[in-house]
Formats: sequence, structure tokens, C-alpha cells
Amino acid sequence: MSIDQRNPPHRQTPFAYVDMGRLQRNLARMQTVAVQHGVALRPHIKTHKSIEIAELQLALGAIGITASKPSEALPFIRAGVPSLLLAFPVIEAKRLRPLLALANEHGTAITFILDSEAGADALAEAAQQAGRIIDVHIKIDVGLGRIGVLPTSPALTSLGEAVARNPKLRLTGLISHAGHGYGATSPSVLAEIARRERMLMLESRERLAPLDLPLRLTVGSTPTVLATEDFSGIDEIRPGNYALFDLTAQRLGVAIEDEIALCVVATVVSRNSQHYIIDAGSKALTSDLGPHSSGGLAGFGRVLLADGHDIGSRLTVSRLSEEHGFVPREDTDLPIGTRFLILPNHSCPVVNLYDRLVISDSPEEDLTVSARGALI
Repeated sequence: MSIDQRNPPHRQTPFAYVDMGRLQRNLARMQTVAVQHGVALRPHIKTHKSIEIAELQLALGAIGITASKPSEALPFIRAGVPSLLLAFPVIEAKRLRPLLALANEHGTAITFILDSEAGADALAEAAQQAGRIIDVHIKIDVGLGRIGVLPTSPALTSLGEAVARNPKLRLTGLISHAGHGYGATSPSVLAEIARRERMLMLESRERLAPLDLPLRLTVGSTPTVLATEDFSGIDEIRPGNYALFDLTAQRLGVAIEDEIALCVVATVVSRNSQHYIIDAGSKALTSDLGPHSSGGLAGFGRVLLADGHDIGSRLTVSRLSEEHGFVPREDTDLPIGTRFLILPNHSCPVVNLYDRLVISDSPEEDLTVSARGALI
């Protein structure tokens, strides 16, 4: 049973609290999107990093999971996930040895990504050492400008040909992440980014048609998936943030406040003429201004009064030091000891700050952040 976010558990603060009712509704919402549009759902676990939440996603119909770094993937393989896509370009074969060994032990299907011949060489070396052929997707840059091959670049065809010739690699698809959608200034701009992502992926696959390979197209980012109406030609979606949502998702119009499942609970430990001082600073909230530093939000979290009371307005965490947060008092007069419930700008880095996600008054029911700090 969910505890309403305005009445979080009474635990020592600060702590990260997840409203299970909201979480479960969010998970069901995205699975419904996948079913209605005939695409497979492979959620990115970087948002929650929790085996328990991943198991909920798989039980609803997700075909597997997406992870970032090899160390992030390991606990989920140990937990028995059937299929995993590692959505980070690894360029050193030695980093993949533990991952491939564990996947072989547990029978987990793994797909890797690459955007360079250096990456292909590393994957081929790792495959040789593991005594297997490994599946790879080529990363396509659809506008974020981070990693990936440009759809119109000659590098796409040359890389595709190089991978197809390599006996240790099996080219199985193309992958994209339209992360620039987080910087959209309106729903129409977001929808256009999503539309263009799909078109660029279709065009990229067409450019590799001479290879005569059945290439899957997998696209990602919660905002663009929820802004897309036409998934024709797309095989798989990889949203992550949808599980918890945050203020960025609300700003983009893909979630409402009542769908934000994660918050940080903090206590007013001091106050002065201008600010409430809370026991949650950058080590509890992060100074993240939104995915890809997209910004567009005021401060470092929206403050609601916890403990069942509503002050009828919204306060904001305006400044952070390591262990303290500053909340302008505005026209309020609240005593020391008041608990604040804070909705984060970006849920993903907040989760990574905690060992446990609180869901009730009972510590035995806490969710483990299974891959906290898994950065290599």
C-alpha cells in the first residue's frame, strides 16, 4: 500500500522516499505505451538502480533492461535479468571480462554499443577472450551531439561494413538517445525532436540496407517516447526516468506533480530572517539542474510541507552547501523541526546518493539501490 507523499514515513532525515503507488502507476503507464504501439520495452535502470524495481518492470512485460556502465549491469545479471543492453561505448576489452563471464554463467543475453572502429576492436577482443560472438548496435547521433555516428556521415557505412566483416561481432541494430529533448521549450518542440529521431533512425537503417542484416531500431529518453505518436519502424524503446519522474518531466509536460514518485525528506534544523536551513545539501539533493544540464527550473528542488500539512504555496531550495539547503521563507513562519518534502529537479542522480529508497515506516521494506556508485 502506498503512503501518500504528503505523509512520508517518520525516519531520520534526510532520506529518499518513493511513493509505491505512484511508481507502480508510472511503470504501468509506460508498459501500456509499449503494448499499444507494438514496441518492446527495455527500461533503463540508471534512474532507480534497484533490482526490486527492475523486477516490477519485467513482471509487467519489459523484455529486459538497459544499463550504462559494466559495473552497473553486474548486480542485475546476478539477479537473473534475461536480457541486457549496455548503452555505453566501452573501448577497453578488459572492462568487459567480468561482465561477459557473469553473463555466460547466468545465461544473460547481452548487446553492446559502439560508434568507432576502436570500440569494435575492443568488443572483438573481449569476444575472443570470452570464446563467443557478441551482439552489437551502432550508436546514431540524432542531435544530442554526445556520442554516436551522424546518420549522413560516411563513417556510418564504413563502420557498419567493418562490424559486419568481423567474425566475433554480430551487428544486430542501431541505437539512439534524443537527450536534447530535455531542453525542449514546448510540447511541439519536443514532439518534433521525437519525430526527427525516428526519421533519422529509419534513414540510418536504410543506408545500411546493402549489408542485408535485420537491424533493430531502439530509441530512448522518457520525454521523446511519451511525445511520440508514430513508432512505425521502431522495434524497441528504452526510457528510464518515467519510473520516478521529476520536476524536469513536469516542466516538459510529460508528467504532472502527482506522478512524481521520488522525493527527499529533510528537516528544518535552523532558521534566520531570510531562510529555513534544512539538513539536505548537495550530498542529498545534488546540484543537478536537469538532464544534460537542460535547466529551465528555479533552484534545486520544489519544497512542499510534509506531515500532512499544505502551506498553500510552493517554496524552493534556492542554494546548497554540502550538508545544508537554503529555503527562502517567503511569507511563511514555520518552526525548527518542520519536515519538508522536496521534489527533485532530476531523479537519477538523487537516487545514486542513497543506499536505500524508503517506501514505508518499516526499514525491512526499504528498496536497495543495488548499483549505487557503479561508475566503471
